Amino acid sequence: MTQTRDDLSASQTEVPTSPVATSAVATSAVPTPPILAVARDQVLECGEGLNREQTLEVLRLGDEHLDELLALAHEVRMRWCGPEVEVEGIISLKTGGCPEDCHFCSQSGLFQSPVRAAWLDIPSLVEAAKQTAKTGATEFCIVAAVRGPDERLMAQVAAGVEAIRNEVDIQVACSLGMLSQEQVDQLAAMGVHRYNHNLETARSFFPHVVTTHSWEERWETLSMVRDAGMEVCCGGILGMGETLEQRAEFAANLAELEPDEVPLNFLNPRPGTPFGELEVMPAADALRAVAAFRLALPRTMLRFAGGREITLGDLGAERGILGGINAVIVGNYLTTLGRPAEQDVDLLGELRMPIKALNETL
Repeated sequence: MTQTRDDLSASQTEVPTSPVATSAVATSAVPTPPILAVARDQVLECGEGLNREQTLEVLRLGDEHLDELLALAHEVRMRWCGPEVEVEGIISLKTGGCPEDCHFCSQSGLFQSPVRAAWLDIPSLVEAAKQTAKTGATEFCIVAAVRGPDERLMAQVAAGVEAIRNEVDIQVACSLGMLSQEQVDQLAAMGVHRYNHNLETARSFFPHVVTTHSWEERWETLSMVRDAGMEVCCGGILGMGETLEQRAEFAANLAELEPDEVPLNFLNPRPGTPFGELEVMPAADALRAVAAFRLALPRTMLRFAGGREITLGDLGAERGILGGINAVIVGNYLTTLGRPAEQDVDLLGELRMPIKALNETL
């Protein structure tokens, strides 16, 4: 069911004002930066995202402007996306032993990390989908740690998708690495709703993160996915050592791609990986990035993903949801623990942010 602008306006009136908005009013003695005035006219009123240079201006704002920035991002989210939050669960069908050298990832077989290769059977996959659906999630994503799927993996995915669709009323997404055109067509024929393949970071910074394949190869897969009619899910990880300029570049890369969904991860340094000794991203920087990406991508589903617990904690999660986020991954991630799904669902209830009903996505 598609909401009209009048429907959105009506539902928006039922959502309380963001606490950061109230705080921004209380600190109005601090003059509004020109870029926020521009963003209010350009993004909030016209729905036109900030460009690369404008996004960089936002990322450079001082902490004294953070509350006002988050309040504006919340207004933009409410105006162009509405109050609903999409909830998703993810599961690893094939864990570890990946031949790629993504420097943040403990599933690479090239690093001395504690993660070991393992496969999940189909009954366990279906049970995970059932548990995910109980949280109110509308999306269940099957993930595999591979460069790209081989025939065995594609057969497992086909069997898993069919079994889930027979027993669970939930949309199925996949994240299986880089694809050939034949594999894209196979996934579309299976009824896979959305495909995730993250660009991870700005094009200029990517060679510092991955050397075994290129940013352009990832872009090619995403282009084929879109052309096949599947929704495109593409985001990345913040806090891997990129500059603010590269963070703004990444937002612009995503705006050019126009994905349906952008998962925002924050680096959770994993032992044994090349990025294992990096510092956790400061919470204020993470929240500033959330708001900046919302202003660059006003109509896009912006999803809290991995690392938010260690980077933001409970209060930060609330401020993010009231500062531009409109989707969350609940439960655990692929190799790291998340918040219990019930905590996120309860938080959304406290914030009066309705979980998107499944029948409105079909």
